[in-house]
Amino acid sequence: MRAKIGSKLTFNVQGALVEATVGSIRKVDFRRVQTNFFIVFPKGVLEEAPQFYVVISRVESEAQSAKFQQALVQAYPNVSVVDLTQILKSVKTVLDKVSFVIRFMALFSILTGLVVLISSVVLSKFQRIQESVLLRTLGAHRRQIIRINLVEYFLLGTLATFTGIGLSIAGSFALAKFALDIPYEPNLWPALITFVSITGLTVLIGLLNSREVLRKPPLEVLRKEV
Repeated sequence: MRAKIGSKLTFNVQGALVEATVGSIRKVDFRRVQTNFFIVFPKGVLEEAPQFYVVISRVESEAQSAKFQQALVQAYPNVSVVDLTQILKSVKTVLDKVSFVIRFMALFSILTGLVVLISSVVLSKFQRIQESVLLRTLGAHRRQIIRINLVEYFLLGTLATFTGIGLSIAGSFALAKFALDIPYEPNLWPALITFVSITGLTVLIGLLNSREVLRKPPLEVLRKEV
């Protein structure tokens, strides 16, 4: 209609012409299952015109829905009842399938990341052995070497986890803000559990990877590696 704020519109309400001025323009999402209206009039204009009311209710089961509709139509024959159960079920089915695909891909990505992380730790074993043997040769105690390895693998796990969590939060924020147009409210508990789990697993694998150096003399370890 190319109407804007201040435009004059004339409506035919049951044969009566009502002139109105556009006071504001709003955006309506007609895909949502709710009552939507193209035009909203202020109070004091259409109160005397014929009206109808829309009421949305919810029941627990299909049997209760059928009894409710039967009783309502018997008491008020001029009331129209629209059952949205099948529509909601279809939407829920589609959303469940999409959610399953997203969760599956997320699990696959997590497992792939764990494999890459474990591989990087194992491949750097020889370098860690050389460093630990050098430290023990210089007189470092076993507790000091364990502490050094603990800090190193903790930082490695923290960096990897923060990178993954940061990318996931940024991606979900962009999806919610620009694609779905919904408020973004992240749940930090899964992120915290992921951080503790991945970091702890990295530290555990790193310490298990270095246990041979700590239990044997430096010369024996060097001979075996050579």
